Amino acid sequence: MIPDRQRLLDLVDGLAGRPVLMLLDAVADRFLHGVPKRISREAPVLILRWAGESVALGGGANAAANVRALGGEPLPVGCVGDDATGEALVRAFAELGIATDGLVVRSGWPTPTKTRILAGFPSGIKQQVVRFDREEMRAPTPAESDELRARLARFAGRARVAVLSDYGYGAVVPELLGPVREALAPGGEVLVDSRFRLGEFRGIAGATPNEEEAEALWGLPLDAPPGVDCAGDELRRRLEARFLLVTRGSRGMALFDADSVAHVPVHGSDQVADVTGAGDTVIGAFGLALAAGATPLEATLLANFAGGIVVMKAGTATLSADELRDAVRSDPAPLERLEWARF
Repeated sequence: MIPDRQRLLDLVDGLAGRPVLMLLDAVADRFLHGVPKRISREAPVLILRWAGESVALGGGANAAANVRALGGEPLPVGCVGDDATGEALVRAFAELGIATDGLVVRSGWPTPTKTRILAGFPSGIKQQVVRFDREEMRAPTPAESDELRARLARFAGRARVAVLSDYGYGAVVPELLGPVREALAPGGEVLVDSRFRLGEFRGIAGATPNEEEAEALWGLPLDAPPGVDCAGDELRRRLEARFLLVTRGSRGMALFDADSVAHVPVHGSDQVADVTGAGDTVIGAFGLALAAGATPLEATLLANFAGGIVVMKAGTATLSADELRDAVRSDPAPLERLEWARF
């Protein structure tokens, strides 16, 4: 059944204090801010005057930060490097009141860092000029896998929903799907957001790929014949999942379950400010909503509102429960224009 606005508001109230187990690849999002100065005489490039620097929790760490910002209790398990960036991520978790005893320090491994250079005048919106990534894709050693299993076991029985946020850096591997299930309370559900290998996670409750990731698994554009509804349903079957949520940018979201499909229009304007980390917000809000008792459709609607809010913010962003309530109250479109049909 399609929920009404009051039901969604009640669910937002119910997000507070809900635990979510999170096996994640933690990333540092670094932003260098500059003001345009002139074109260089040495080469046809823009010279920026330094205006500041900031670092935010990125990747799976951003998903955990979004759960925390909405009032939930993220229980993160993952890896950081034995470097200054890794130490900074651990401090950032602690400053947000997020547990850090699930984080494993990998020796000799650089913490994944995405550095974005932003340019713009002080009174205007900063635009991303270039990004460079410091990363080392490295599978966990047997000892690291054992340690990740032990960290998952520390949270045993505390959560009924688990989120796997896989960016390919080694903490989130299919072999840990069993230990994640064992750490959940009875009847628990596992959600997966995987950048490169979604097809390797089978028998899960649900997944939240973006359109590009879904098309990589499908092998064709989702809109190609026989159409997105057929493609989404078949992908859900391949994953042996109860539901599949595909995020489609300005076209909103599509939710597939065993016998129906729902197309949810985007919240807010399709003229976004910054999509950095929006997928992390979506799976964080979606998982937390399920932990609060939402149905997949209700969780999709709340995640859609949440994603629409953060893409209007600069950089890697989170949102509060109050912002989510305001969006639900002020924008009737996702409910009024929702298209739902049975197969």
